[in-house]
Amino acid sequence: MEVEQDFEKTAMRVSTVSIVANFVLTVFKLAAGVAAHSGAMISDAIHSASDVFSTIVVMLGIRISRRASDKDHPYGHERLECVAAIVLSTILAATGLGIGASAAKKIVGGDTAALAVPGVLALVAAVVSILVKEGMYQYTRASAKRIDSSALMADAWHHRSDALSSVGALIGIGGARLGYPILDPIASVVICFFIEKAAYEIFMDAVDKMVDKACDEQTEKELEQCALDQKGVLGVDLLHTRVFGNKIYVDIEICADGSTTLRSAHGIAERVHDSIEKNFPKVKHIMVHVNPVDVNEKTQLF
Repeated sequence: MEVEQDFEKTAMRVSTVSIVANFVLTVFKLAAGVAAHSGAMISDAIHSASDVFSTIVVMLGIRISRRASDKDHPYGHERLECVAAIVLSTILAATGLGIGASAAKKIVGGDTAALAVPGVLALVAAVVSILVKEGMYQYTRASAKRIDSSALMADAWHHRSDALSSVGALIGIGGARLGYPILDPIASVVICFFIEKAAYEIFMDAVDKMVDKACDEQTEKELEQCALDQKGVLGVDLLHTRVFGNKIYVDIEICADGSTTLRSAHGIAERVHDSIEKNFPKVKHIMVHVNPVDVNEKTQLF
């Protein structure tokens, strides 16, 4: 319960900071873009505004995913966080494609005259945006890794995409002031590839968590060793794991002396269950099955 409360508290705190920062940046960049006659900065402001919507999606997804199990959802609602991550990856991909398509149109059409020479304020706004958004990316990413939230990680990459967008705006604005406006669309195309790569990775991570993919091999080895370390366990016959949202479900079959009493066998199973639950906080559910073994003949009895 404490872990669950920490998860939601951290996610809500990070998301609230994100919304406030994005709103302030949106207003600042929009004002700077209008005052400095920079179309690139105005576009960047719109990109920041999309982050506010994205973070609201994250908050809704995480809040719903923390709901307790009920009759219709006996295994909980963790996968709804993955749905939020998929929605965000789609938004991220669309944002990248929009940037890339607009840039490609300018490059192919040779429409460099469309970029008016912007004022210095636009350059200042781009630098501030890069610093703030990169800081938000690092902050959100660290929190997402700590609580293992795919939706929060998606939001972190959205911050990075905005920082990259601002880098493109900075290069474009600087290039326009130096007489090379074509640098703006070229930089935007490069940024588009970075954004699409991030969107793909976020999407695939969310999908893996929704289709009962097994957890990593190292974790499975540690789970098996944890079971073998318990008194009365003679071996592990089978170990199946599946990732459910950001939680792990474990099915394990252990060997125990076939001549032991049912009460003793139950005690061995409980020790395995409790030890795994204690040492692996991400494990939400454990099913332990005990197979009897003839210790003298070393053969299993079924």
